[in-house]
This record gives sequence, structure tokens and C-alpha cells, in this order.
Amino acid sequence: MPQTFDLNGAELIARYLDAHGVTQVAGTGPALGGDALMPLYRALKGTRVRHVAAHHEQSAGFIAQGMARIGGRAGVCLAGSAAGVATLLPAMADANADSVPLVAICALTSHATRGAETAPPFRTGYLVDPISKVHFDVRAVDDLVEALPEAFRIAQSGRPGPVVIEVARDALSARIKLDQLPAPAAPLPAPAPDPAAIARAAAMIDAARQPVLYLGGGVTRARAQAAALRLAERADLPVTTSLMALGALAHDHPLALGMLGLHGTPAANQALARCDLLLAIGTRFDVRATGCAERFAPHAQVIHVDIDARELGRLRRADLAIEADADAALRLLADAVRPARRVHWLESIRALQRAPQPPPQGTPALRRPERLIRAVAAALGCEAIVSADAGAPQRWVAQHYPLTPAHRWLSSGGLGSRGFALPAAIGGALAAPQAPVLCCIGADSLLTSLQDLATLAEQQLNVKLLVFDAPADGATPALGAIAHAVGVAHCDLGLARDPGALLRSALQQPGPMLIRAPVESDTPRTPLLAPETGAATVLRFRAEPFRHTSEVHHATAP
Repeated sequence: MPQTFDLNGAELIARYLDAHGVTQVAGTGPALGGDALMPLYRALKGTRVRHVAAHHEQSAGFIAQGMARIGGRAGVCLAGSAAGVATLLPAMADANADSVPLVAICALTSHATRGAETAPPFRTGYLVDPISKVHFDVRAVDDLVEALPEAFRIAQSGRPGPVVIEVARDALSARIKLDQLPAPAAPLPAPAPDPAAIARAAAMIDAARQPVLYLGGGVTRARAQAAALRLAERADLPVTTSLMALGALAHDHPLALGMLGLHGTPAANQALARCDLLLAIGTRFDVRATGCAERFAPHAQVIHVDIDARELGRLRRADLAIEADADAALRLLADAVRPARRVHWLESIRALQRAPQPPPQGTPALRRPERLIRAVAAALGCEAIVSADAGAPQRWVAQHYPLTPAHRWLSSGGLGSRGFALPAAIGGALAAPQAPVLCCIGADSLLTSLQDLATLAEQQLNVKLLVFDAPADGATPALGAIAHAVGVAHCDLGLARDPGALLRSALQQPGPMLIRAPVESDTPRTPLLAPETGAATVLRFRAEPFRHTSEVHHATAP
């Protein structure tokens, strides 16, 4: 006799998440999530899906992002009430900007009471529609049967992004009988690259004398690092990466130019100014990477490959545009190009890389952010998951941490969202519990993420929180006391006789750890690249004199 499933809407969602392979969801929990979510929280207890309690809907969204970016599958977050959805918006907008697959399940007021005085004074759809791929307005339990698999399929297909399932409370409680549960959804296959376009691109690469391969975040999302390396080595292509693609090529590879753009390396930006062919894979030509698009790579023919046809030639005219998945295109190109050795071009590249650098200042080594970051990398290894909050920490890590081809870099590239780094690091640690996790954040930015310190303590994850404390950021509260209050161990490099030894010891301790690191304020803040110019224009740094910060009282861990 065939099996029949008799479920309510909440149980249907929970069973589908379990069958789809979702192991963890992030939300604020029954106490903060509102009454509308209670049926779903009860239903999750009967599955293998673990709920991770955040203390803020925005944090739940960023935790889900961390899980998605590291795990490679759609992250799931929960929100209850219209206020919860509004609080979730920054994380959704960030996922939309950085093409991160995210499914937000939002339980709101029942369909019968919509329009009543107790209902929200705005329609949540108006808020989420501009920053999501699709918004499902589920008013009846029957609608969930199609909405659930379709939401995951859309979130992970093509250019990934956030999808919202807004479920009326009465749909969560209503019952439905099914002969079978909805099948887990697979992403739609990406369009196959046009063979003629691949052949033409290969011919353009073969004919170029000074080509550059530009890898964007689409290469990382497609896990196409190996294919990119094979093409670069076969055709002898110098490689530059965007902020989102850091680690796509090992930093010490002979063909690596480093990051391009606003805070990129002089060698990368100068090479782009001189190249005669630019092969851009999985990138949008963001202004922080290109400066003035009209002056970017001014002498180059451009081959633009992207999975989203709307991006092709949108900001920078392309001589050849190819709609394709980055991995498929790179594999085909690597097979199609002729082996080459561009001796003269690479020698001129190395001459740019040998350009003299400004001499280091005579201050303690670990007060220089670049030396501090390199010391941390030496202790943790290049396979660590690394997150960085917007501003100076993001810039310093991007420039100085030796990221590897592993998919381990967490950064808010499109929006530069403040408060991203710590919850994203928590999500990364949940997705890869055996990996060391480093979160780099400024002391001022940490104040926007204090609730996530509590989540970190509750989960007891192996996340090391490196807090850059610069005098220019203003007065800093006693960070150690805050960490102590929520149950996170801490140390202060500014109070240590041997900061290097303390740093190494702190990084090797199990569990969460907050490390306060005073840094000097004469660290360059002026960008390398003026946004209104092309990538060839490099500015000088402006330095401020160092001012010693006041001491922070050390509080021992509980």
C-alpha cells in the first residue's frame, strides 16, 4: 500500500530541508523570532536539521551566507514578523550583490488578518523584491509543494542569489496529505559555451602578445580555480584577481599579479594598462576594480565570460562576449589554446613586481598591520578560513594574507557591509568545523557585532577574532571585559612583553578567542588607485604620525 504523508505546513518545510541536505539553519529562535515561527521551530526538532540561534536577523543572514560560501550550497535563514524581515534586509542585499545562494524563510501574519490594524503597515514584498531573485508569497499550504524546490533551484541556478519564501502563519498550521514529499531540487544546468565563440577566443589569446587573465568572483563560486590555473600555465597568462576571487591563484605562483583595482598591487594595475588582450572571467567590472571603465585596459581587446548575460559588456565594452559557466569556459579554453611562452611580456611583468617598495617604519613589528597579518598566516597556515570586515581590515587582509586556491575567503565585496565578518566567520566554522577560522575586524566595527560574540560563545567554535585597534578609530572600550562577559577567552597584544609569543599561543588555543591588536595609525589609508582614473594611475600614500593608544585593562577569561 503506498505511503501517505499527513503534515502541516511547518512539518513539510522541515522535512523538505532535511531531505534537501540542509543540516543547519540560522534564526533568532522562538524567543525572538515571533509567534509566527513557532510551528516551524517545533517541526525542526523532529528532523536532522540543527537550528543555530543568532541574536539578530541580520546576523542570521550573514551566518547563512558563511555556510553557503564555504559549503557551496544555499544557506538557509529564518525570520518572523515584518520587523524581522526588515532587519534581515542588509544580509539579503549583500547576498544579492555578491551572488551568494540564500533561502530566507519568513513567517508572517496569517492571510486572513492581512490589512487589519494589527498587520504590518507595509508590504514586505516591496522591500525584498529589489534585492532578491524571487519572492514567493505563500498563502496556502498547497503552495509550499512547488515553492520549496523552486526556491532552492532558483537560488543556486545561473548567477546565484537570495530567494525569499514568505509564508502566512495559517499556512504553517494547515494540514496537507501527500503521496510523496517534494523532491530535492538541483540547480539548472548553465548554458553550454558557444563552440564558435570559444574557438574565436582561443585564436585571440594565441595572437596576443601581452595578454592578462582577470579572474572574478564567478571563478570562485564555480570552483573553477583548477581550470583557471591550467589555462594560465598553458598559455603563459599573467593572472590578476578581484577582491572576491582572492586565492583563485596562489599568491606565490610565478604568473600571479595579485589583486587589481582600488587597493590592488601596482604591478597588476600597470600590467592592465599595458595589455593588448584582457580575458575577464566571472566579473562585473566593478568600479573599485576598474576605476573609470572607459580608461580601464585602454589598449586591450576584451573577452568577457559570465554566467549572467545581463553583465556582458554592461560596464566595459567587450569585443567578444560569452555567456557561460566559468569552469566550463575555462576548461574549453585550456583545451583550445596553443601552448605558449611569452618571455618578453613576463619579464616586463617581473620588472614591475621588482619596483622598490617604501621602507618599513621603525615601529614594533606587530603594530604594522601587514606584519601582523603575515605572522597570523604563518601560525594558522594558508588553509584557514579567513573573513574580514569592511574598511581597513578588509584591505589589509586582501593585500597581505597569502590566501590559497581553496574556497576559504569570506568578504563583503559588493556592498562592503559593516558587521559582516563575525557572523560570516561563524557560518564558515559551522560549515567546516575542522578548519581554523580567522575573523579580522576593526575595534569600531566590532561594536556593531557584539551580539555575535554571544553566539560565538554559545557555539564554542574555533574562531579567532583579530581586532585591529587603531588610535584613529577613537576611544575603544575594554574589549577584553566585553569578551569576558559573554564567555569568550581573550588576550591583549598591547600589554604583552612578547606579543609574538602571545599571538602564536592564542591562535593555537581551542575554541573562540578575541585578540586585541593595537596597530599604528600611519598605515596608508589613501587608495592606490583614484576611482575616477584608469588602473594605470597610482597614487602615493599619505601617512599620519603614530600616536600611542591608551592601555586597555586586561580581563582574564572565565
